[in-house]
Parts: sequence; C-alpha cells; structure tokens
Amino acid sequence: MRTTRHTYYNIIIAFLLTGLLLSLVSGISINRHEPSRGEKLARQYCGSCHLFPSPFLLDKKTWKESVLPNMGWRLGIRKAGKNPFDKMTPEEAARVQQLNIYPDGAQLSKEDWQLIVEYYVRNAPEQPLMIENTLPDSMDSMRFQANTLFIGDQGASDVPKLTKTTLLKYDSLESKLYVGNAYNELFVLDSLFQVDNFWEVVNPPVDIHFTPHRPASLLTIGSIAPNEEKRGFIFPLDSAVLNKPTSQLISSLARPLQFAKGDINGDGKDDLVVAESGNHSGKLSWFDGADPKKKKILKDQAGIRKVIIQDMNQDNLPDLVVMGAQAAESIMLFYNKGDGNFEERIVLQFPPVYGLSYFELADFNKDGHWDILMTNGDNWDVSGNRKSYHGVRIFLNDRKNNFKETFFNTVFGASKAMAHDFDGDGDLDIAAICFYDDPMDTMEGFVYFENLGGMKFSKLMIKEAALGKWLTMELADLDRDGDKDIILGSYFNAVEEMTTFLARGLVSFPQVLVISNNTIKPK
Repeated sequence: MRTTRHTYYNIIIAFLLTGLLLSLVSGISINRHEPSRGEKLARQYCGSCHLFPSPFLLDKKTWKESVLPNMGWRLGIRKAGKNPFDKMTPEEAARVQQLNIYPDGAQLSKEDWQLIVEYYVRNAPEQPLMIENTLPDSMDSMRFQANTLFIGDQGASDVPKLTKTTLLKYDSLESKLYVGNAYNELFVLDSLFQVDNFWEVVNPPVDIHFTPHRPASLLTIGSIAPNEEKRGFIFPLDSAVLNKPTSQLISSLARPLQFAKGDINGDGKDDLVVAESGNHSGKLSWFDGADPKKKKILKDQAGIRKVIIQDMNQDNLPDLVVMGAQAAESIMLFYNKGDGNFEERIVLQFPPVYGLSYFELADFNKDGHWDILMTNGDNWDVSGNRKSYHGVRIFLNDRKNNFKETFFNTVFGASKAMAHDFDGDGDLDIAAICFYDDPMDTMEGFVYFENLGGMKFSKLMIKEAALGKWLTMELADLDRDGDKDIILGSYFNAVEEMTTFLARGLVSFPQVLVISNNTIKPK
C-alpha cells in the first residue's frame, strides 16, 4: 500500500513538472483561462486609445458610477439626461464636437457595451487595493529647516488670498528667484527674498529659460483649467516690461506646460521644443531657430507634459525625451536622425489611471547612461480616490534605452520629484512633493528619500509641508553654502480646499516654502 501511494505521488509530481515545463517552452500558462466576451470587447475598445486598464486598478463603485459612464460617452453611449457638453461653454463644446471626442452615434451595440460594464464591475475589488511599501524613517531629522514665504499682498487681508503658485525658477546667474502665479503675476526675489522686480503678464506664467546677456524667455499657459483654447505664449521678458510688440512672440499654443531650448537641428541656432498639453488635443512641437513662422509638429496627442533635450544613444545628436498623459500615459523617446527629423519610440507605457505628472533624467547607478525618475499622482480625473500605485518611481537604463522599474514608493497625489545629492555622500537622493491629495491628512506634502545605497532609501517628512498643496518645486543654493536648498510652491485650486485647511486650524497660507539644507553650515 505504501509503495502504491509513493508511486501515485510520483506520478502526480511528474505530471505537474511536465506541465510546468511545457508551459515554459510553449508560453502557455497552466492557469490560462479563455477570456470572456466582455474581456475581449474591453481589450478591443478600451485598449484602442490607451493601454488596456485592468479591472483591479479601481474599485467596483468607481468603475460603475464614474469611469465607465465617461468611457461610454467616448463610445457614443449616452444615458437620457446626461450630456458630456453640459459644463462646457458653447465655444468649448464646438471645438470638442469638431474633434469627435464624444461621437453622436454608438460605436458598438448596447448589448456589447453592457458586457464590458459587467466585466469591469464583476472583476473589480470592493475597495481600492492597497500596496505595502513602507520605508525606514530617516535618522537625519535635523537636515532640513523650513521657512514660509509670503509675497506681495498675501496675508495683508483678514481673508487669505487663494494661493496659486504656478512657476518657481531660480536664475543662478543673477541669484534671483522667479515666482509666478495664476493671477498673471511674476515676482522676482533677491537673495533676501525681497521683491526685486514685478510684472503683470498676459496669462499665468509656467516656465522660463535664462540666457546670459539676453532677455529671459517666458512661457504662459493660457488657461490653468484644461480646455481647447490656444492662448499660450512664449516671449522675451523685456517685451513685457516695455509693453512693446516683438517679432519673437510665439502665440496660439495649446495650453503649454513646459518648453526646452537647444540646437536640435545643428544649424547653430537655439530651437524651442514645446509641450502643448491642451485637453482633448495637444502637441509636441518645435520652432526652428525659435522662429514663430517655423513651427513643426512632431506628435499630435493630448497631455504632452514635459520634454527634455538629451543625447540618449550617444551619437552626438540631441534626442527628445517626452512625457505624455491624459490617458495616453507614456515616456517617449524621439531619436534625432539629423536635419530636424526624428524617430519615435515608446519606452514606458502605463494605464490611464496612473496619472503621470513629472519626470527627469538622472544617472542613479553611475554607469554613464540616463535613468528616469518619475512621479505619477495626477488624480484630477473621473476617479479621484487614492491610488496606492501613485508615487515615485525610478527606472534604470540597461545602456540600450530599455528601462526597468527598480524603485517605487507610494506618495498619494505625487506631483514632482527631483534627484540630487542633498547630503553630499556621493549618491542621488530624491525630493518629492504632493499636490493631488490632502497633505494635512497624510503628512506627505514633502518627502525626502535618502539614498542608502543599492537602490535602498529611507524616508523623511517635515511637518511644515502640511501648510500647502505643492504643485511646483525648485532647487537652488540660496544661502550659498555649497549645498542645494529646496523651494516649494503652493497652489489651491478652489476656495473649498482652503476652507478645509481653515477648519483644521490653519490661518496663513504661504505661496512658497523654503526648505534650507543644513548639510554644509553657512560660513
């Protein structure tokens, strides 16, 4: 009897091992299931415009009451009394209708649409899934000291002005800090944080580039709220001061968020590459020699958020690294083929609910190849609940511009992260901020990730970061002691957000938080 039982066990084990081997060789999983018709339809229709989103990314209620109805609009499925154009101005509605974002006729049968709905609702979790990725607390709690900064008429009234910082940029040549806001104001602060200069500009400033012995180039967004208007500008700052027309004015940009400056076609002149985010439509475009008449469109896509000019394949030609959002969440690499021609390659792609918000290039493992530091936390969409897959990520480069995630930590509503050796120990640390969440609740308005080596990090928060919602961040050696300090800009989108903070006992709302780095003591 014992021999028979062992023989039976051996047969079972051999069978399982054989099945496993066959699955590895053939690529067929033992647990492979035949997709339902609802899943096939979801992959067909939901994966046609962006990466297919798994049902597990959101809870049942969010899928059923928010995301799926919005997706239905885009497939021409409308319920009685519900109209996607209701909250738009007539002009905005006309532009969106022209783009055919919400078609008048159904793109599939009601029966097939119902199968898609049932697939998501049936397979989604009851509650949002949480990821455990806690890090040890940093032991260096004295490294940073935070000080609030109020600019202009902020705080002059008993009723606090709604803080709306849209731009932070430090001019290291002149040791001046530029601070812009949604009230179309641009302040220049000196080393003592006193107002050194001030401009009123055409609409909210969001980016600026400094060139020695030449006027700075300023980018204004047109409208902070997503729309299809083309009211963004790039112009030399001295033209704003003198209130004179300029032949260098670049206008009619579709809600641009950022631009890069460099000679990308090798003619010895600086070109401008612009991330036009738009709303339902946007562009990656460049201007040959910064000439407004020489606009060339590299990609028509909504949600182009940022572009970096960098030689990624070491062929001595400047390539473009680009972030896309607005559902088509991705990092794209545009290889420079010479003479102003580029070849596009998507190097990272994510589901639409990932909410990509920022990226930059840094060499974390010191191999001479650029890695990617990225935040994803944009939660201003149809699924505003917290997502534990929002946060800070590092993707290491395999030296062939293939990128693999090697670090992730949840930061709800992450808006930006910047890499720098803040503690002077020879490796890159990370400063990260939160905007698309409640920093008073999580105390993660600002998070410092200290590099411990081997892609291991500790985590440090500061209590003063609960004083604002941080949309912008800049690094600068403000006290000239040899290390980088950190500057945060706060943005409250609506009175209701500030009212929530007031109810919790806050009475002042700084535009800027200056986080002094105490690694090197000032002399």
